[in-house]
Amino acid sequence: MKEMKNSENMEKVMILQDTEEMDTSGDKDRDIFRISATDETAAAETAVKCGCCKKTVRSEEERRKLINRLSRIEGQIRGIRGMLERDAYCNDILIQSAAVNAAVNSFNKELLASHIHSCVVRDIREGKDEVVDELVATIQKLMK
Repeated sequence: MKEMKNSENMEKVMILQDTEEMDTSGDKDRDIFRISATDETAAAETAVKCGCCKKTVRSEEERRKLINRLSRIEGQIRGIRGMLERDAYCNDILIQSAAVNAAVNSFNKELLASHIHSCVVRDIREGKDEVVDELVATIQKLMK
């Protein structure tokens, strides 16, 4: 992790280094830069500098719906952790873990459908055919 300062307002911006990992099929998985800053402008400027400036504008309702799903999943994960701390029976923990996997898959399906209907359609209409390759790679990762 490296720390950068925005020269205009001297606010800190934390960036996790770009990493590549090889999965078992030989494909490279890339983690994108993750940026957190107290000033959104500083984060946006840094995003442009590091090449990760793609964004998706969502309605407040869609954003709230997705965040609520993630909050429920987060609660399920905390529940599993509590089960482990209380030495719960393995089978019971596995059943809860399967429920978390199903919830994450459901989240992914909803987000993927939204992505196809908005981002992919928009980019194809703008002549950015490379979005199809990106979509195929994403679906392949989701199907692992």
